[in-house]
Amino acid sequence: MAGRPRVAVFRPDDERLTDAVETLDELGVEAVADPMLAVEPTGSVPEPGDWIVFTSKTGVELAAAEGWSPAAARPGDAGNRPALACIGPSTADAADAVGWTVDLIPDEYSSTGLVAALRAVGVDGARVEVARSDHGSPVLLDGLRDAGARVHETVLYELVRPAGSGDAADAAAAGDLDGACFTSSLTVDHFLDAAAERGVREEALAGLNDAVVGCIGHPTRETAEGHGVAVDVVPAEATFRTLAESVVAELDA
Repeated sequence: MAGRPRVAVFRPDDERLTDAVETLDELGVEAVADPMLAVEPTGSVPEPGDWIVFTSKTGVELAAAEGWSPAAARPGDAGNRPALACIGPSTADAADAVGWTVDLIPDEYSSTGLVAALRAVGVDGARVEVARSDHGSPVLLDGLRDAGARVHETVLYELVRPAGSGDAADAAAAGDLDGACFTSSLTVDHFLDAAAERGVREEALAGLNDAVVGCIGHPTRETAEGHGVAVDVVPAEATFRTLAESVVAELDA
């Protein structure tokens, strides 16, 4: 097992991190697990709408835990539930697991793709409720408003940096990191914040730029490049597996 490339992963410390570590192991690399996101629920639930949009598995699970469901989203209007849109298959699978019917999944698993899909089915004049974290991209809200929708956002949870994070920053600073998989702009920000907290920000940046850096989606890429990180790969499909496969393929190139 010794001598395998070391690739950092920053997913929350739950089954997502477990799955990411297993994926990297299957691909023949050693995962440097350094969670950069922790979830703090707000206790809020989605407000009524013609469409309810979920952008993450976490959002679905938290809304369900609060007793919310699409069927209850229009009190007194039984049988006329709102339509449900999910940004990708993992979010849709979570909705299916709690018994909700998903009406739309975009071909492109991103805010841009979701806007395009909703525009295609027609949301002009519709009330669209977006239920997500406190760090959601403005691309989704702005795009829906441009499509004529009346948009409301409910923050279901806040994303914070876990105490003690930053082992991957130390590894990068020491030149001991071969790759990194960033799954959101916030993971980039938190990685650099952790590096700064440990006094190795410039060294960690240099280490990243000697490694293969992969990002899910162009907003994440733009954030990384804005901080001076050279991004090597952005997979066409916005899933962790395709991100990991792209990074490992680049390592092997």
